[in-house]
Amino acid sequence: MSGEGRHLPYAAPIEAYGKGGFRFAGMSHRGSLLCLPDGIWASAVVQTSDIGEAALQPILDSKAIITHCLIGTGVDMAALVPALRQRFRDRNIAVETMATGAAIRTYNILIGEGRPVAALLIAVE
Repeated sequence: MSGEGRHLPYAAPIEAYGKGGFRFAGMSHRGSLLCLPDGIWASAVVQTSDIGEAALQPILDSKAIITHCLIGTGVDMAALVPALRQRFRDRNIAVETMATGAAIRTYNILIGEGRPVAALLIAVE
């Protein structure tokens, strides 16, 4: 993924979320986020039906080592379609879907441990 549109050139914990956005590294962002080991970008995903191949491709194409991917699906849980789940398995990336709040808490713990993790986080009000 190019540096274009990137908020940060490194992973950072999510400090707060809600009201349609996130706060991290002293910045505020309105909308969803794509977090990779080498940066944080805005994501066009607004709802679970937007989570498809195009939204997840930057994670699957990343040159960074990623062992775990968290997908924050908003307020409610939603499953990832089997074909996409298989794409992650093929890259040896464990993938989990959960509500955005739980995904953020897990993401923060994993990056705090220095683990190579990615996250797609849908913004919630």
